[in-house]
Amino acid sequence: MKHAQTPRIAVVGAGPAGIRAAQTLAAAGLVPVVIDEGARAGGQIYRRPPETFVRPPESLYGSEAAKAVALHATFDAMVRDGQVVHLPRSSVLAIGDGRLQVLGEDGCHWVAYDRLILATGATDRVAPVPGWESAGVYTLGAMQIALKAQAAALGRRIVLAGSGPLLTLLATQLVKMGAGVAAVLDTASLAQQAAGLPGLMARPVFAARGVAMRARLGRLYRAGGTVERIETDATGPVAVHWRDGRGRAQRTACDAVGLGWHLRAETQLADLAGCPFTYDAAWQQWLPRTDHMGRAGNGVYLAGDGLRLLGADGAEVSGRLAAAACLADLGRPSPDTTADLRRRATLARFAAGIARAFPWPADMVRRLPGETVVCRCESITAAQLREVVSYGGAEANRAKSLGRVGMGRCQGRYCQLAGAEIVAAAGGLEAAAAAGRLRSQAPVRPAPIGAFLGEEAIAK
Repeated sequence: MKHAQTPRIAVVGAGPAGIRAAQTLAAAGLVPVVIDEGARAGGQIYRRPPETFVRPPESLYGSEAAKAVALHATFDAMVRDGQVVHLPRSSVLAIGDGRLQVLGEDGCHWVAYDRLILATGATDRVAPVPGWESAGVYTLGAMQIALKAQAAALGRRIVLAGSGPLLTLLATQLVKMGAGVAAVLDTASLAQQAAGLPGLMARPVFAARGVAMRARLGRLYRAGGTVERIETDATGPVAVHWRDGRGRAQRTACDAVGLGWHLRAETQLADLAGCPFTYDAAWQQWLPRTDHMGRAGNGVYLAGDGLRLLGADGAEVSGRLAAAACLADLGRPSPDTTADLRRRATLARFAAGIARAFPWPADMVRRLPGETVVCRCESITAAQLREVVSYGGAEANRAKSLGRVGMGRCQGRYCQLAGAEIVAAAGGLEAAAAAGRLRSQAPVRPAPIGAFLGEEAIAK
């Protein structure tokens, strides 16, 4: 039976979730438009270097090399065979009236859709530290991108600080390539990490890999410490001041610092698309709410870390589920999802273990010295934010309106979680959730004014 009209389906993101969603749709005979900020598909976890890069996949992706290569090949074949329309180096700035405003290399244009799958992934979850606004201080993700894309270590004597699997993984990768790693400071104590073991044992092979990487770091790795400040001069970081698990003051000399506390879901587009949100106490952040297949309502589906922080394997699963839900809602044959639903349940138990083992350092953030810059875009300090709360109340959007925290280029990506902790603490609220959630607004990415001149509407 032929359908009267081929539905227009847009997929935002070409990481593991977006690729598997596109593959499922293509297998059903549809041709989705895949919009991605990267020059080549793969997302952050399977980020591809330039085509002229000669390092073997094993050096880029380690034990996941075969999986990454297969995923890349799958997407490239779909593009080559005309099964998907790929819009690389393109950012979605806004959503409205069944259209996406897309900023590409040739300026802005509009992409119309009947169904929308958002696979926007996640970014580093960063906690402010005195001195973090200095040049030479990066997120862990930024350091890993430089490593994968250019085989470059951002520093000669590097201190990595934060918590979560990426901290250990990046440290191991840097050490393997011969970079000068001075210390790996994990704010999660060994007791906290042990508390997450029941969940982590849902994937014992992955848990064992983490233990093996930790062992290779040896005395570089320190657990249960507190990062107090980054000492800097005119050229950048000079040292990191921290306290070990026994409270003893330590100073580690360095010329570069990487910070990161696992991940923060990219949810701005989900917000603009009208998706409902709920506060996830385990991850201590606001996440979109969907049904078990990723349906958010109004023809919008969510997949990957932008929905739930389940890692690369979980992203692939949720991408297939979202596409299957989309097909079912269109009245088209959809694949059996029984195995994927079971797999996702296992991955969710593992993710819960990660969240418990490597918690967000809420207490550390709430106690930040007043001079600490919280919002780097607008140079708003902790003291200024607390002052705003004293006369404006402990509500995140009011603090944004009155104090400009979260109004800069990053639109709160790096400061909103820490800002909510400080607002809540200053207002006497026990949990950051009580301070509310910052409302997203377009454009969700910085864009030149000239890009909005002469926009063209295109429908794929």
